[in-house]
Amino acid sequence: MMLHVESERAHLTWLKGGTASLVTIDDDTVTLRSSIPAPPGSRLEATLTVDASTAVKVKIHGSKLEQDGSFTLRGRLLEANRELRVRLAALTVLAAL
Repeated sequence: MMLHVESERAHLTWLKGGTASLVTIDDDTVTLRSSIPAPPGSRLEATLTVDASTAVKVKIHGSKLEQDGSFTLRGRLLEANRELRVRLAALTVLAAL
């Protein structure tokens, strides 16, 4: 069963299916709310929902099933330059408004 993270809040589209929203970002450490789980050590690839040409890679450190059926993923951005980290940080600020 795949749960969809609210589409207006989804910032990432996983290449293997599903979506995720950014909850927090601190340098290259991220917390995501995802429609799919990921075991620790796995590497997920995604694109930005608003710009499919922008790739985002995350190495997962932890995954937790939430009451609503979504998953909180903690991880580290891979191959993320400063421009991408700033862009992702801006998305978390907009989501908080």
